[in-house]
Formats: sequence, C-alpha cells, structure tokens
Amino acid sequence: MTDNTRNTFISHIHEDDAGLGQLKSLLGNHGLTIRDSSITSDTPNNAKSPDYIKSEILAPAIKWAGVMIVYVSPGTKDSVYVNWEIEYVHRLGKRIVGVWEHGASGADVPDALDKYADAVVSWEGQRIIDAIEGRINDWQDESGQPREPRVIARFGC
Repeated sequence: MTDNTRNTFISHIHEDDAGLGQLKSLLGNHGLTIRDSSITSDTPNNAKSPDYIKSEILAPAIKWAGVMIVYVSPGTKDSVYVNWEIEYVHRLGKRIVGVWEHGASGADVPDALDKYADAVVSWEGQRIIDAIEGRINDWQDESGQPREPRVIARFGC
C-alpha cells in the first residue's frame, strides 16, 4: 500500500451507492486513493440472517479497514446496519469519520455516529482527507459550518 492509499469501510445505505463513487472520485482528485471493503450493489450478498450478515460479512470487512467513513444522507440515520457498524468499529478502537452527502440538507446523523465519531465534515476533499488522517477532529454541519455545541448531561459521582 502506498502512502496515499487508505483501506476504508464506508458505512452507508444501499440507496447511496452512487454517492460512494462520487466520494472516492473527490478524494482521488485530492490525491487519496480509497480501497473500500463495504458491501454495495456491485458486491451483493444473498444472506438473509442479520446475525450471519454482521458476523460473517460485515465484521471481516470492517476489521480489514483502517478507518470507517460514514456517508451521511437523509436515510442513513434510520439504518440498523449503519448504527451496528459504527458501534462495532468503536469497539475495535478505529477512527470514525462522518461525511455529509454532497448537497445534503435535512439529514440527521445516526445515533451511534453522534456518540462515537472522531470528526464529521462537509463535502470538501481536503477536509475529508484531514479527518481520515486524524489531522482534524471537529464537527461541521452539512454546509461546512461548525456544529452547534451539544448539551451533554453530567452526573456527579
């Protein structure tokens, strides 16, 4: 693997398969080649059991990847598989980067991404690369503006 190639797992819903190609092209235009182990319509499976899909198909693909990118579109929030994938990656201690779909509006991040993301960035090639590489760890909304501070409940010991 060359210095400008990254092994990734891009967590997404199948309706967003075309956006993954656009994301890889955007990053390629900025000098980063993405090798993606996620399941797409180009690499379908016929499994029906959710447990089998998670343990035998998704888990090995996720373990192979060095970083997870979560492709955030309006339908991503409600995906059981996306949330499971994020939680699994978190347990493995790998970097998690959310990327807003190009032109996204009205999308919410999945609950697991809200809890565990290292960074969430807008559709800007260099910022996505900087997030993947760990050079930035901040949150942006889909327009590229800093995310509003979150209220986090604090409890005394």
